Amino acid sequence: MTQASATETTEFRVTDAAFQRVAELIADDGRDGLKLRVQVLGGGCSGFQYDFGFDPEIGEEDLKIEKDGVTVLVDPVSLEYLKGSEFDYVEELIGSSFQVRNPNATASCGCGTSFSVM
Repeated sequence: MTQASATETTEFRVTDAAFQRVAELIADDGRDGLKLRVQVLGGGCSGFQYDFGFDPEIGEEDLKIEKDGVTVLVDPVSLEYLKGSEFDYVEELIGSSFQVRNPNATASCGCGTSFSVM
């Protein structure tokens, strides 16, 4: 398992706002031991899509980023598409959402969860 703090990893960065929102969602869920898993899956309008969900398990090869008791996980296959990316939580007038700022994406769609790479 690869372990890093939010400030130590250059592979994938998680903002303070994202950590705070994940902590709130885990508290609302009420189950102990949950972590947020960030994945890249095939599909979506541009070829790949981001997927976020709670996971009680940590994979042996997962990148594990922790802060203030909150853990974000990225599997090694997804990390290949996410290297150098930032995972953030943004609150805007039109709504709030988790966002991935991915320097590897060559195109994305309007939904913000689908992207393509060359």
